[in-house]
Amino acid sequence: MTMTPLEISRFTETLCRKAPVIPVLVIEDAAHAAPLAEALIAGGLPVLEVTLRTPAALDAIAAMSGVPGGIVGAGTVLTPDDVRAAQDAGAQFAVSPGATDRLLDACEAAGLPILPGAATASEAMRLLERGYGVQKFFPASAIGGAPALKALGGPLPQVRFCPTGGIDTANAADYLALDNVLCVGGSWVAPRELVQKGEWAAITGLARQAAAL
Repeated sequence: MTMTPLEISRFTETLCRKAPVIPVLVIEDAAHAAPLAEALIAGGLPVLEVTLRTPAALDAIAAMSGVPGGIVGAGTVLTPDDVRAAQDAGAQFAVSPGATDRLLDACEAAGLPILPGAATASEAMRLLERGYGVQKFFPASAIGGAPALKALGGPLPQVRFCPTGGIDTANAADYLALDNVLCVGGSWVAPRELVQKGEWAAITGLARQAAAL
């Protein structure tokens, strides 16, 4: 089932409004996937992004897709092949650090909603021209952080963002206070050491703190 950019933007806006933080997860062992998803969902973060940066990523998406209450997507989706693999694994949405016509075409044809990345006004304008009013702002901290995103809101008030990259408990609230921010993405809610040790209760605690932002 194909989707138009407008339909995709409506879906991603609904997704981004479900919680103030989308966990950005780099999973090295698929055995951790289901309990990690359960811990984050229990803490109030139902939307989960598993980055395609490890060999275990697709298996992790498949495992997380079976956890009740969660909405699991694939991050670092770069190519049409990534779109197909993510969708086959059970991903309900995709996230990309940028955007190309080939990637957007593939997502629209596959009916896989995508949160495409933009780092500049020109990139944001190009996506908006195509119909994408909800975008990822990446890498947020490296390109000016909340002040830069606030400045973009002046000439582009119709675009809503999910900033990611360098966001943590110290600065998340600065982004969430902006009118053009729907939510933020961050990895701090699932630290690598806690995941490796299986400290699921601690991760649920971090998720609750994030959900309360």
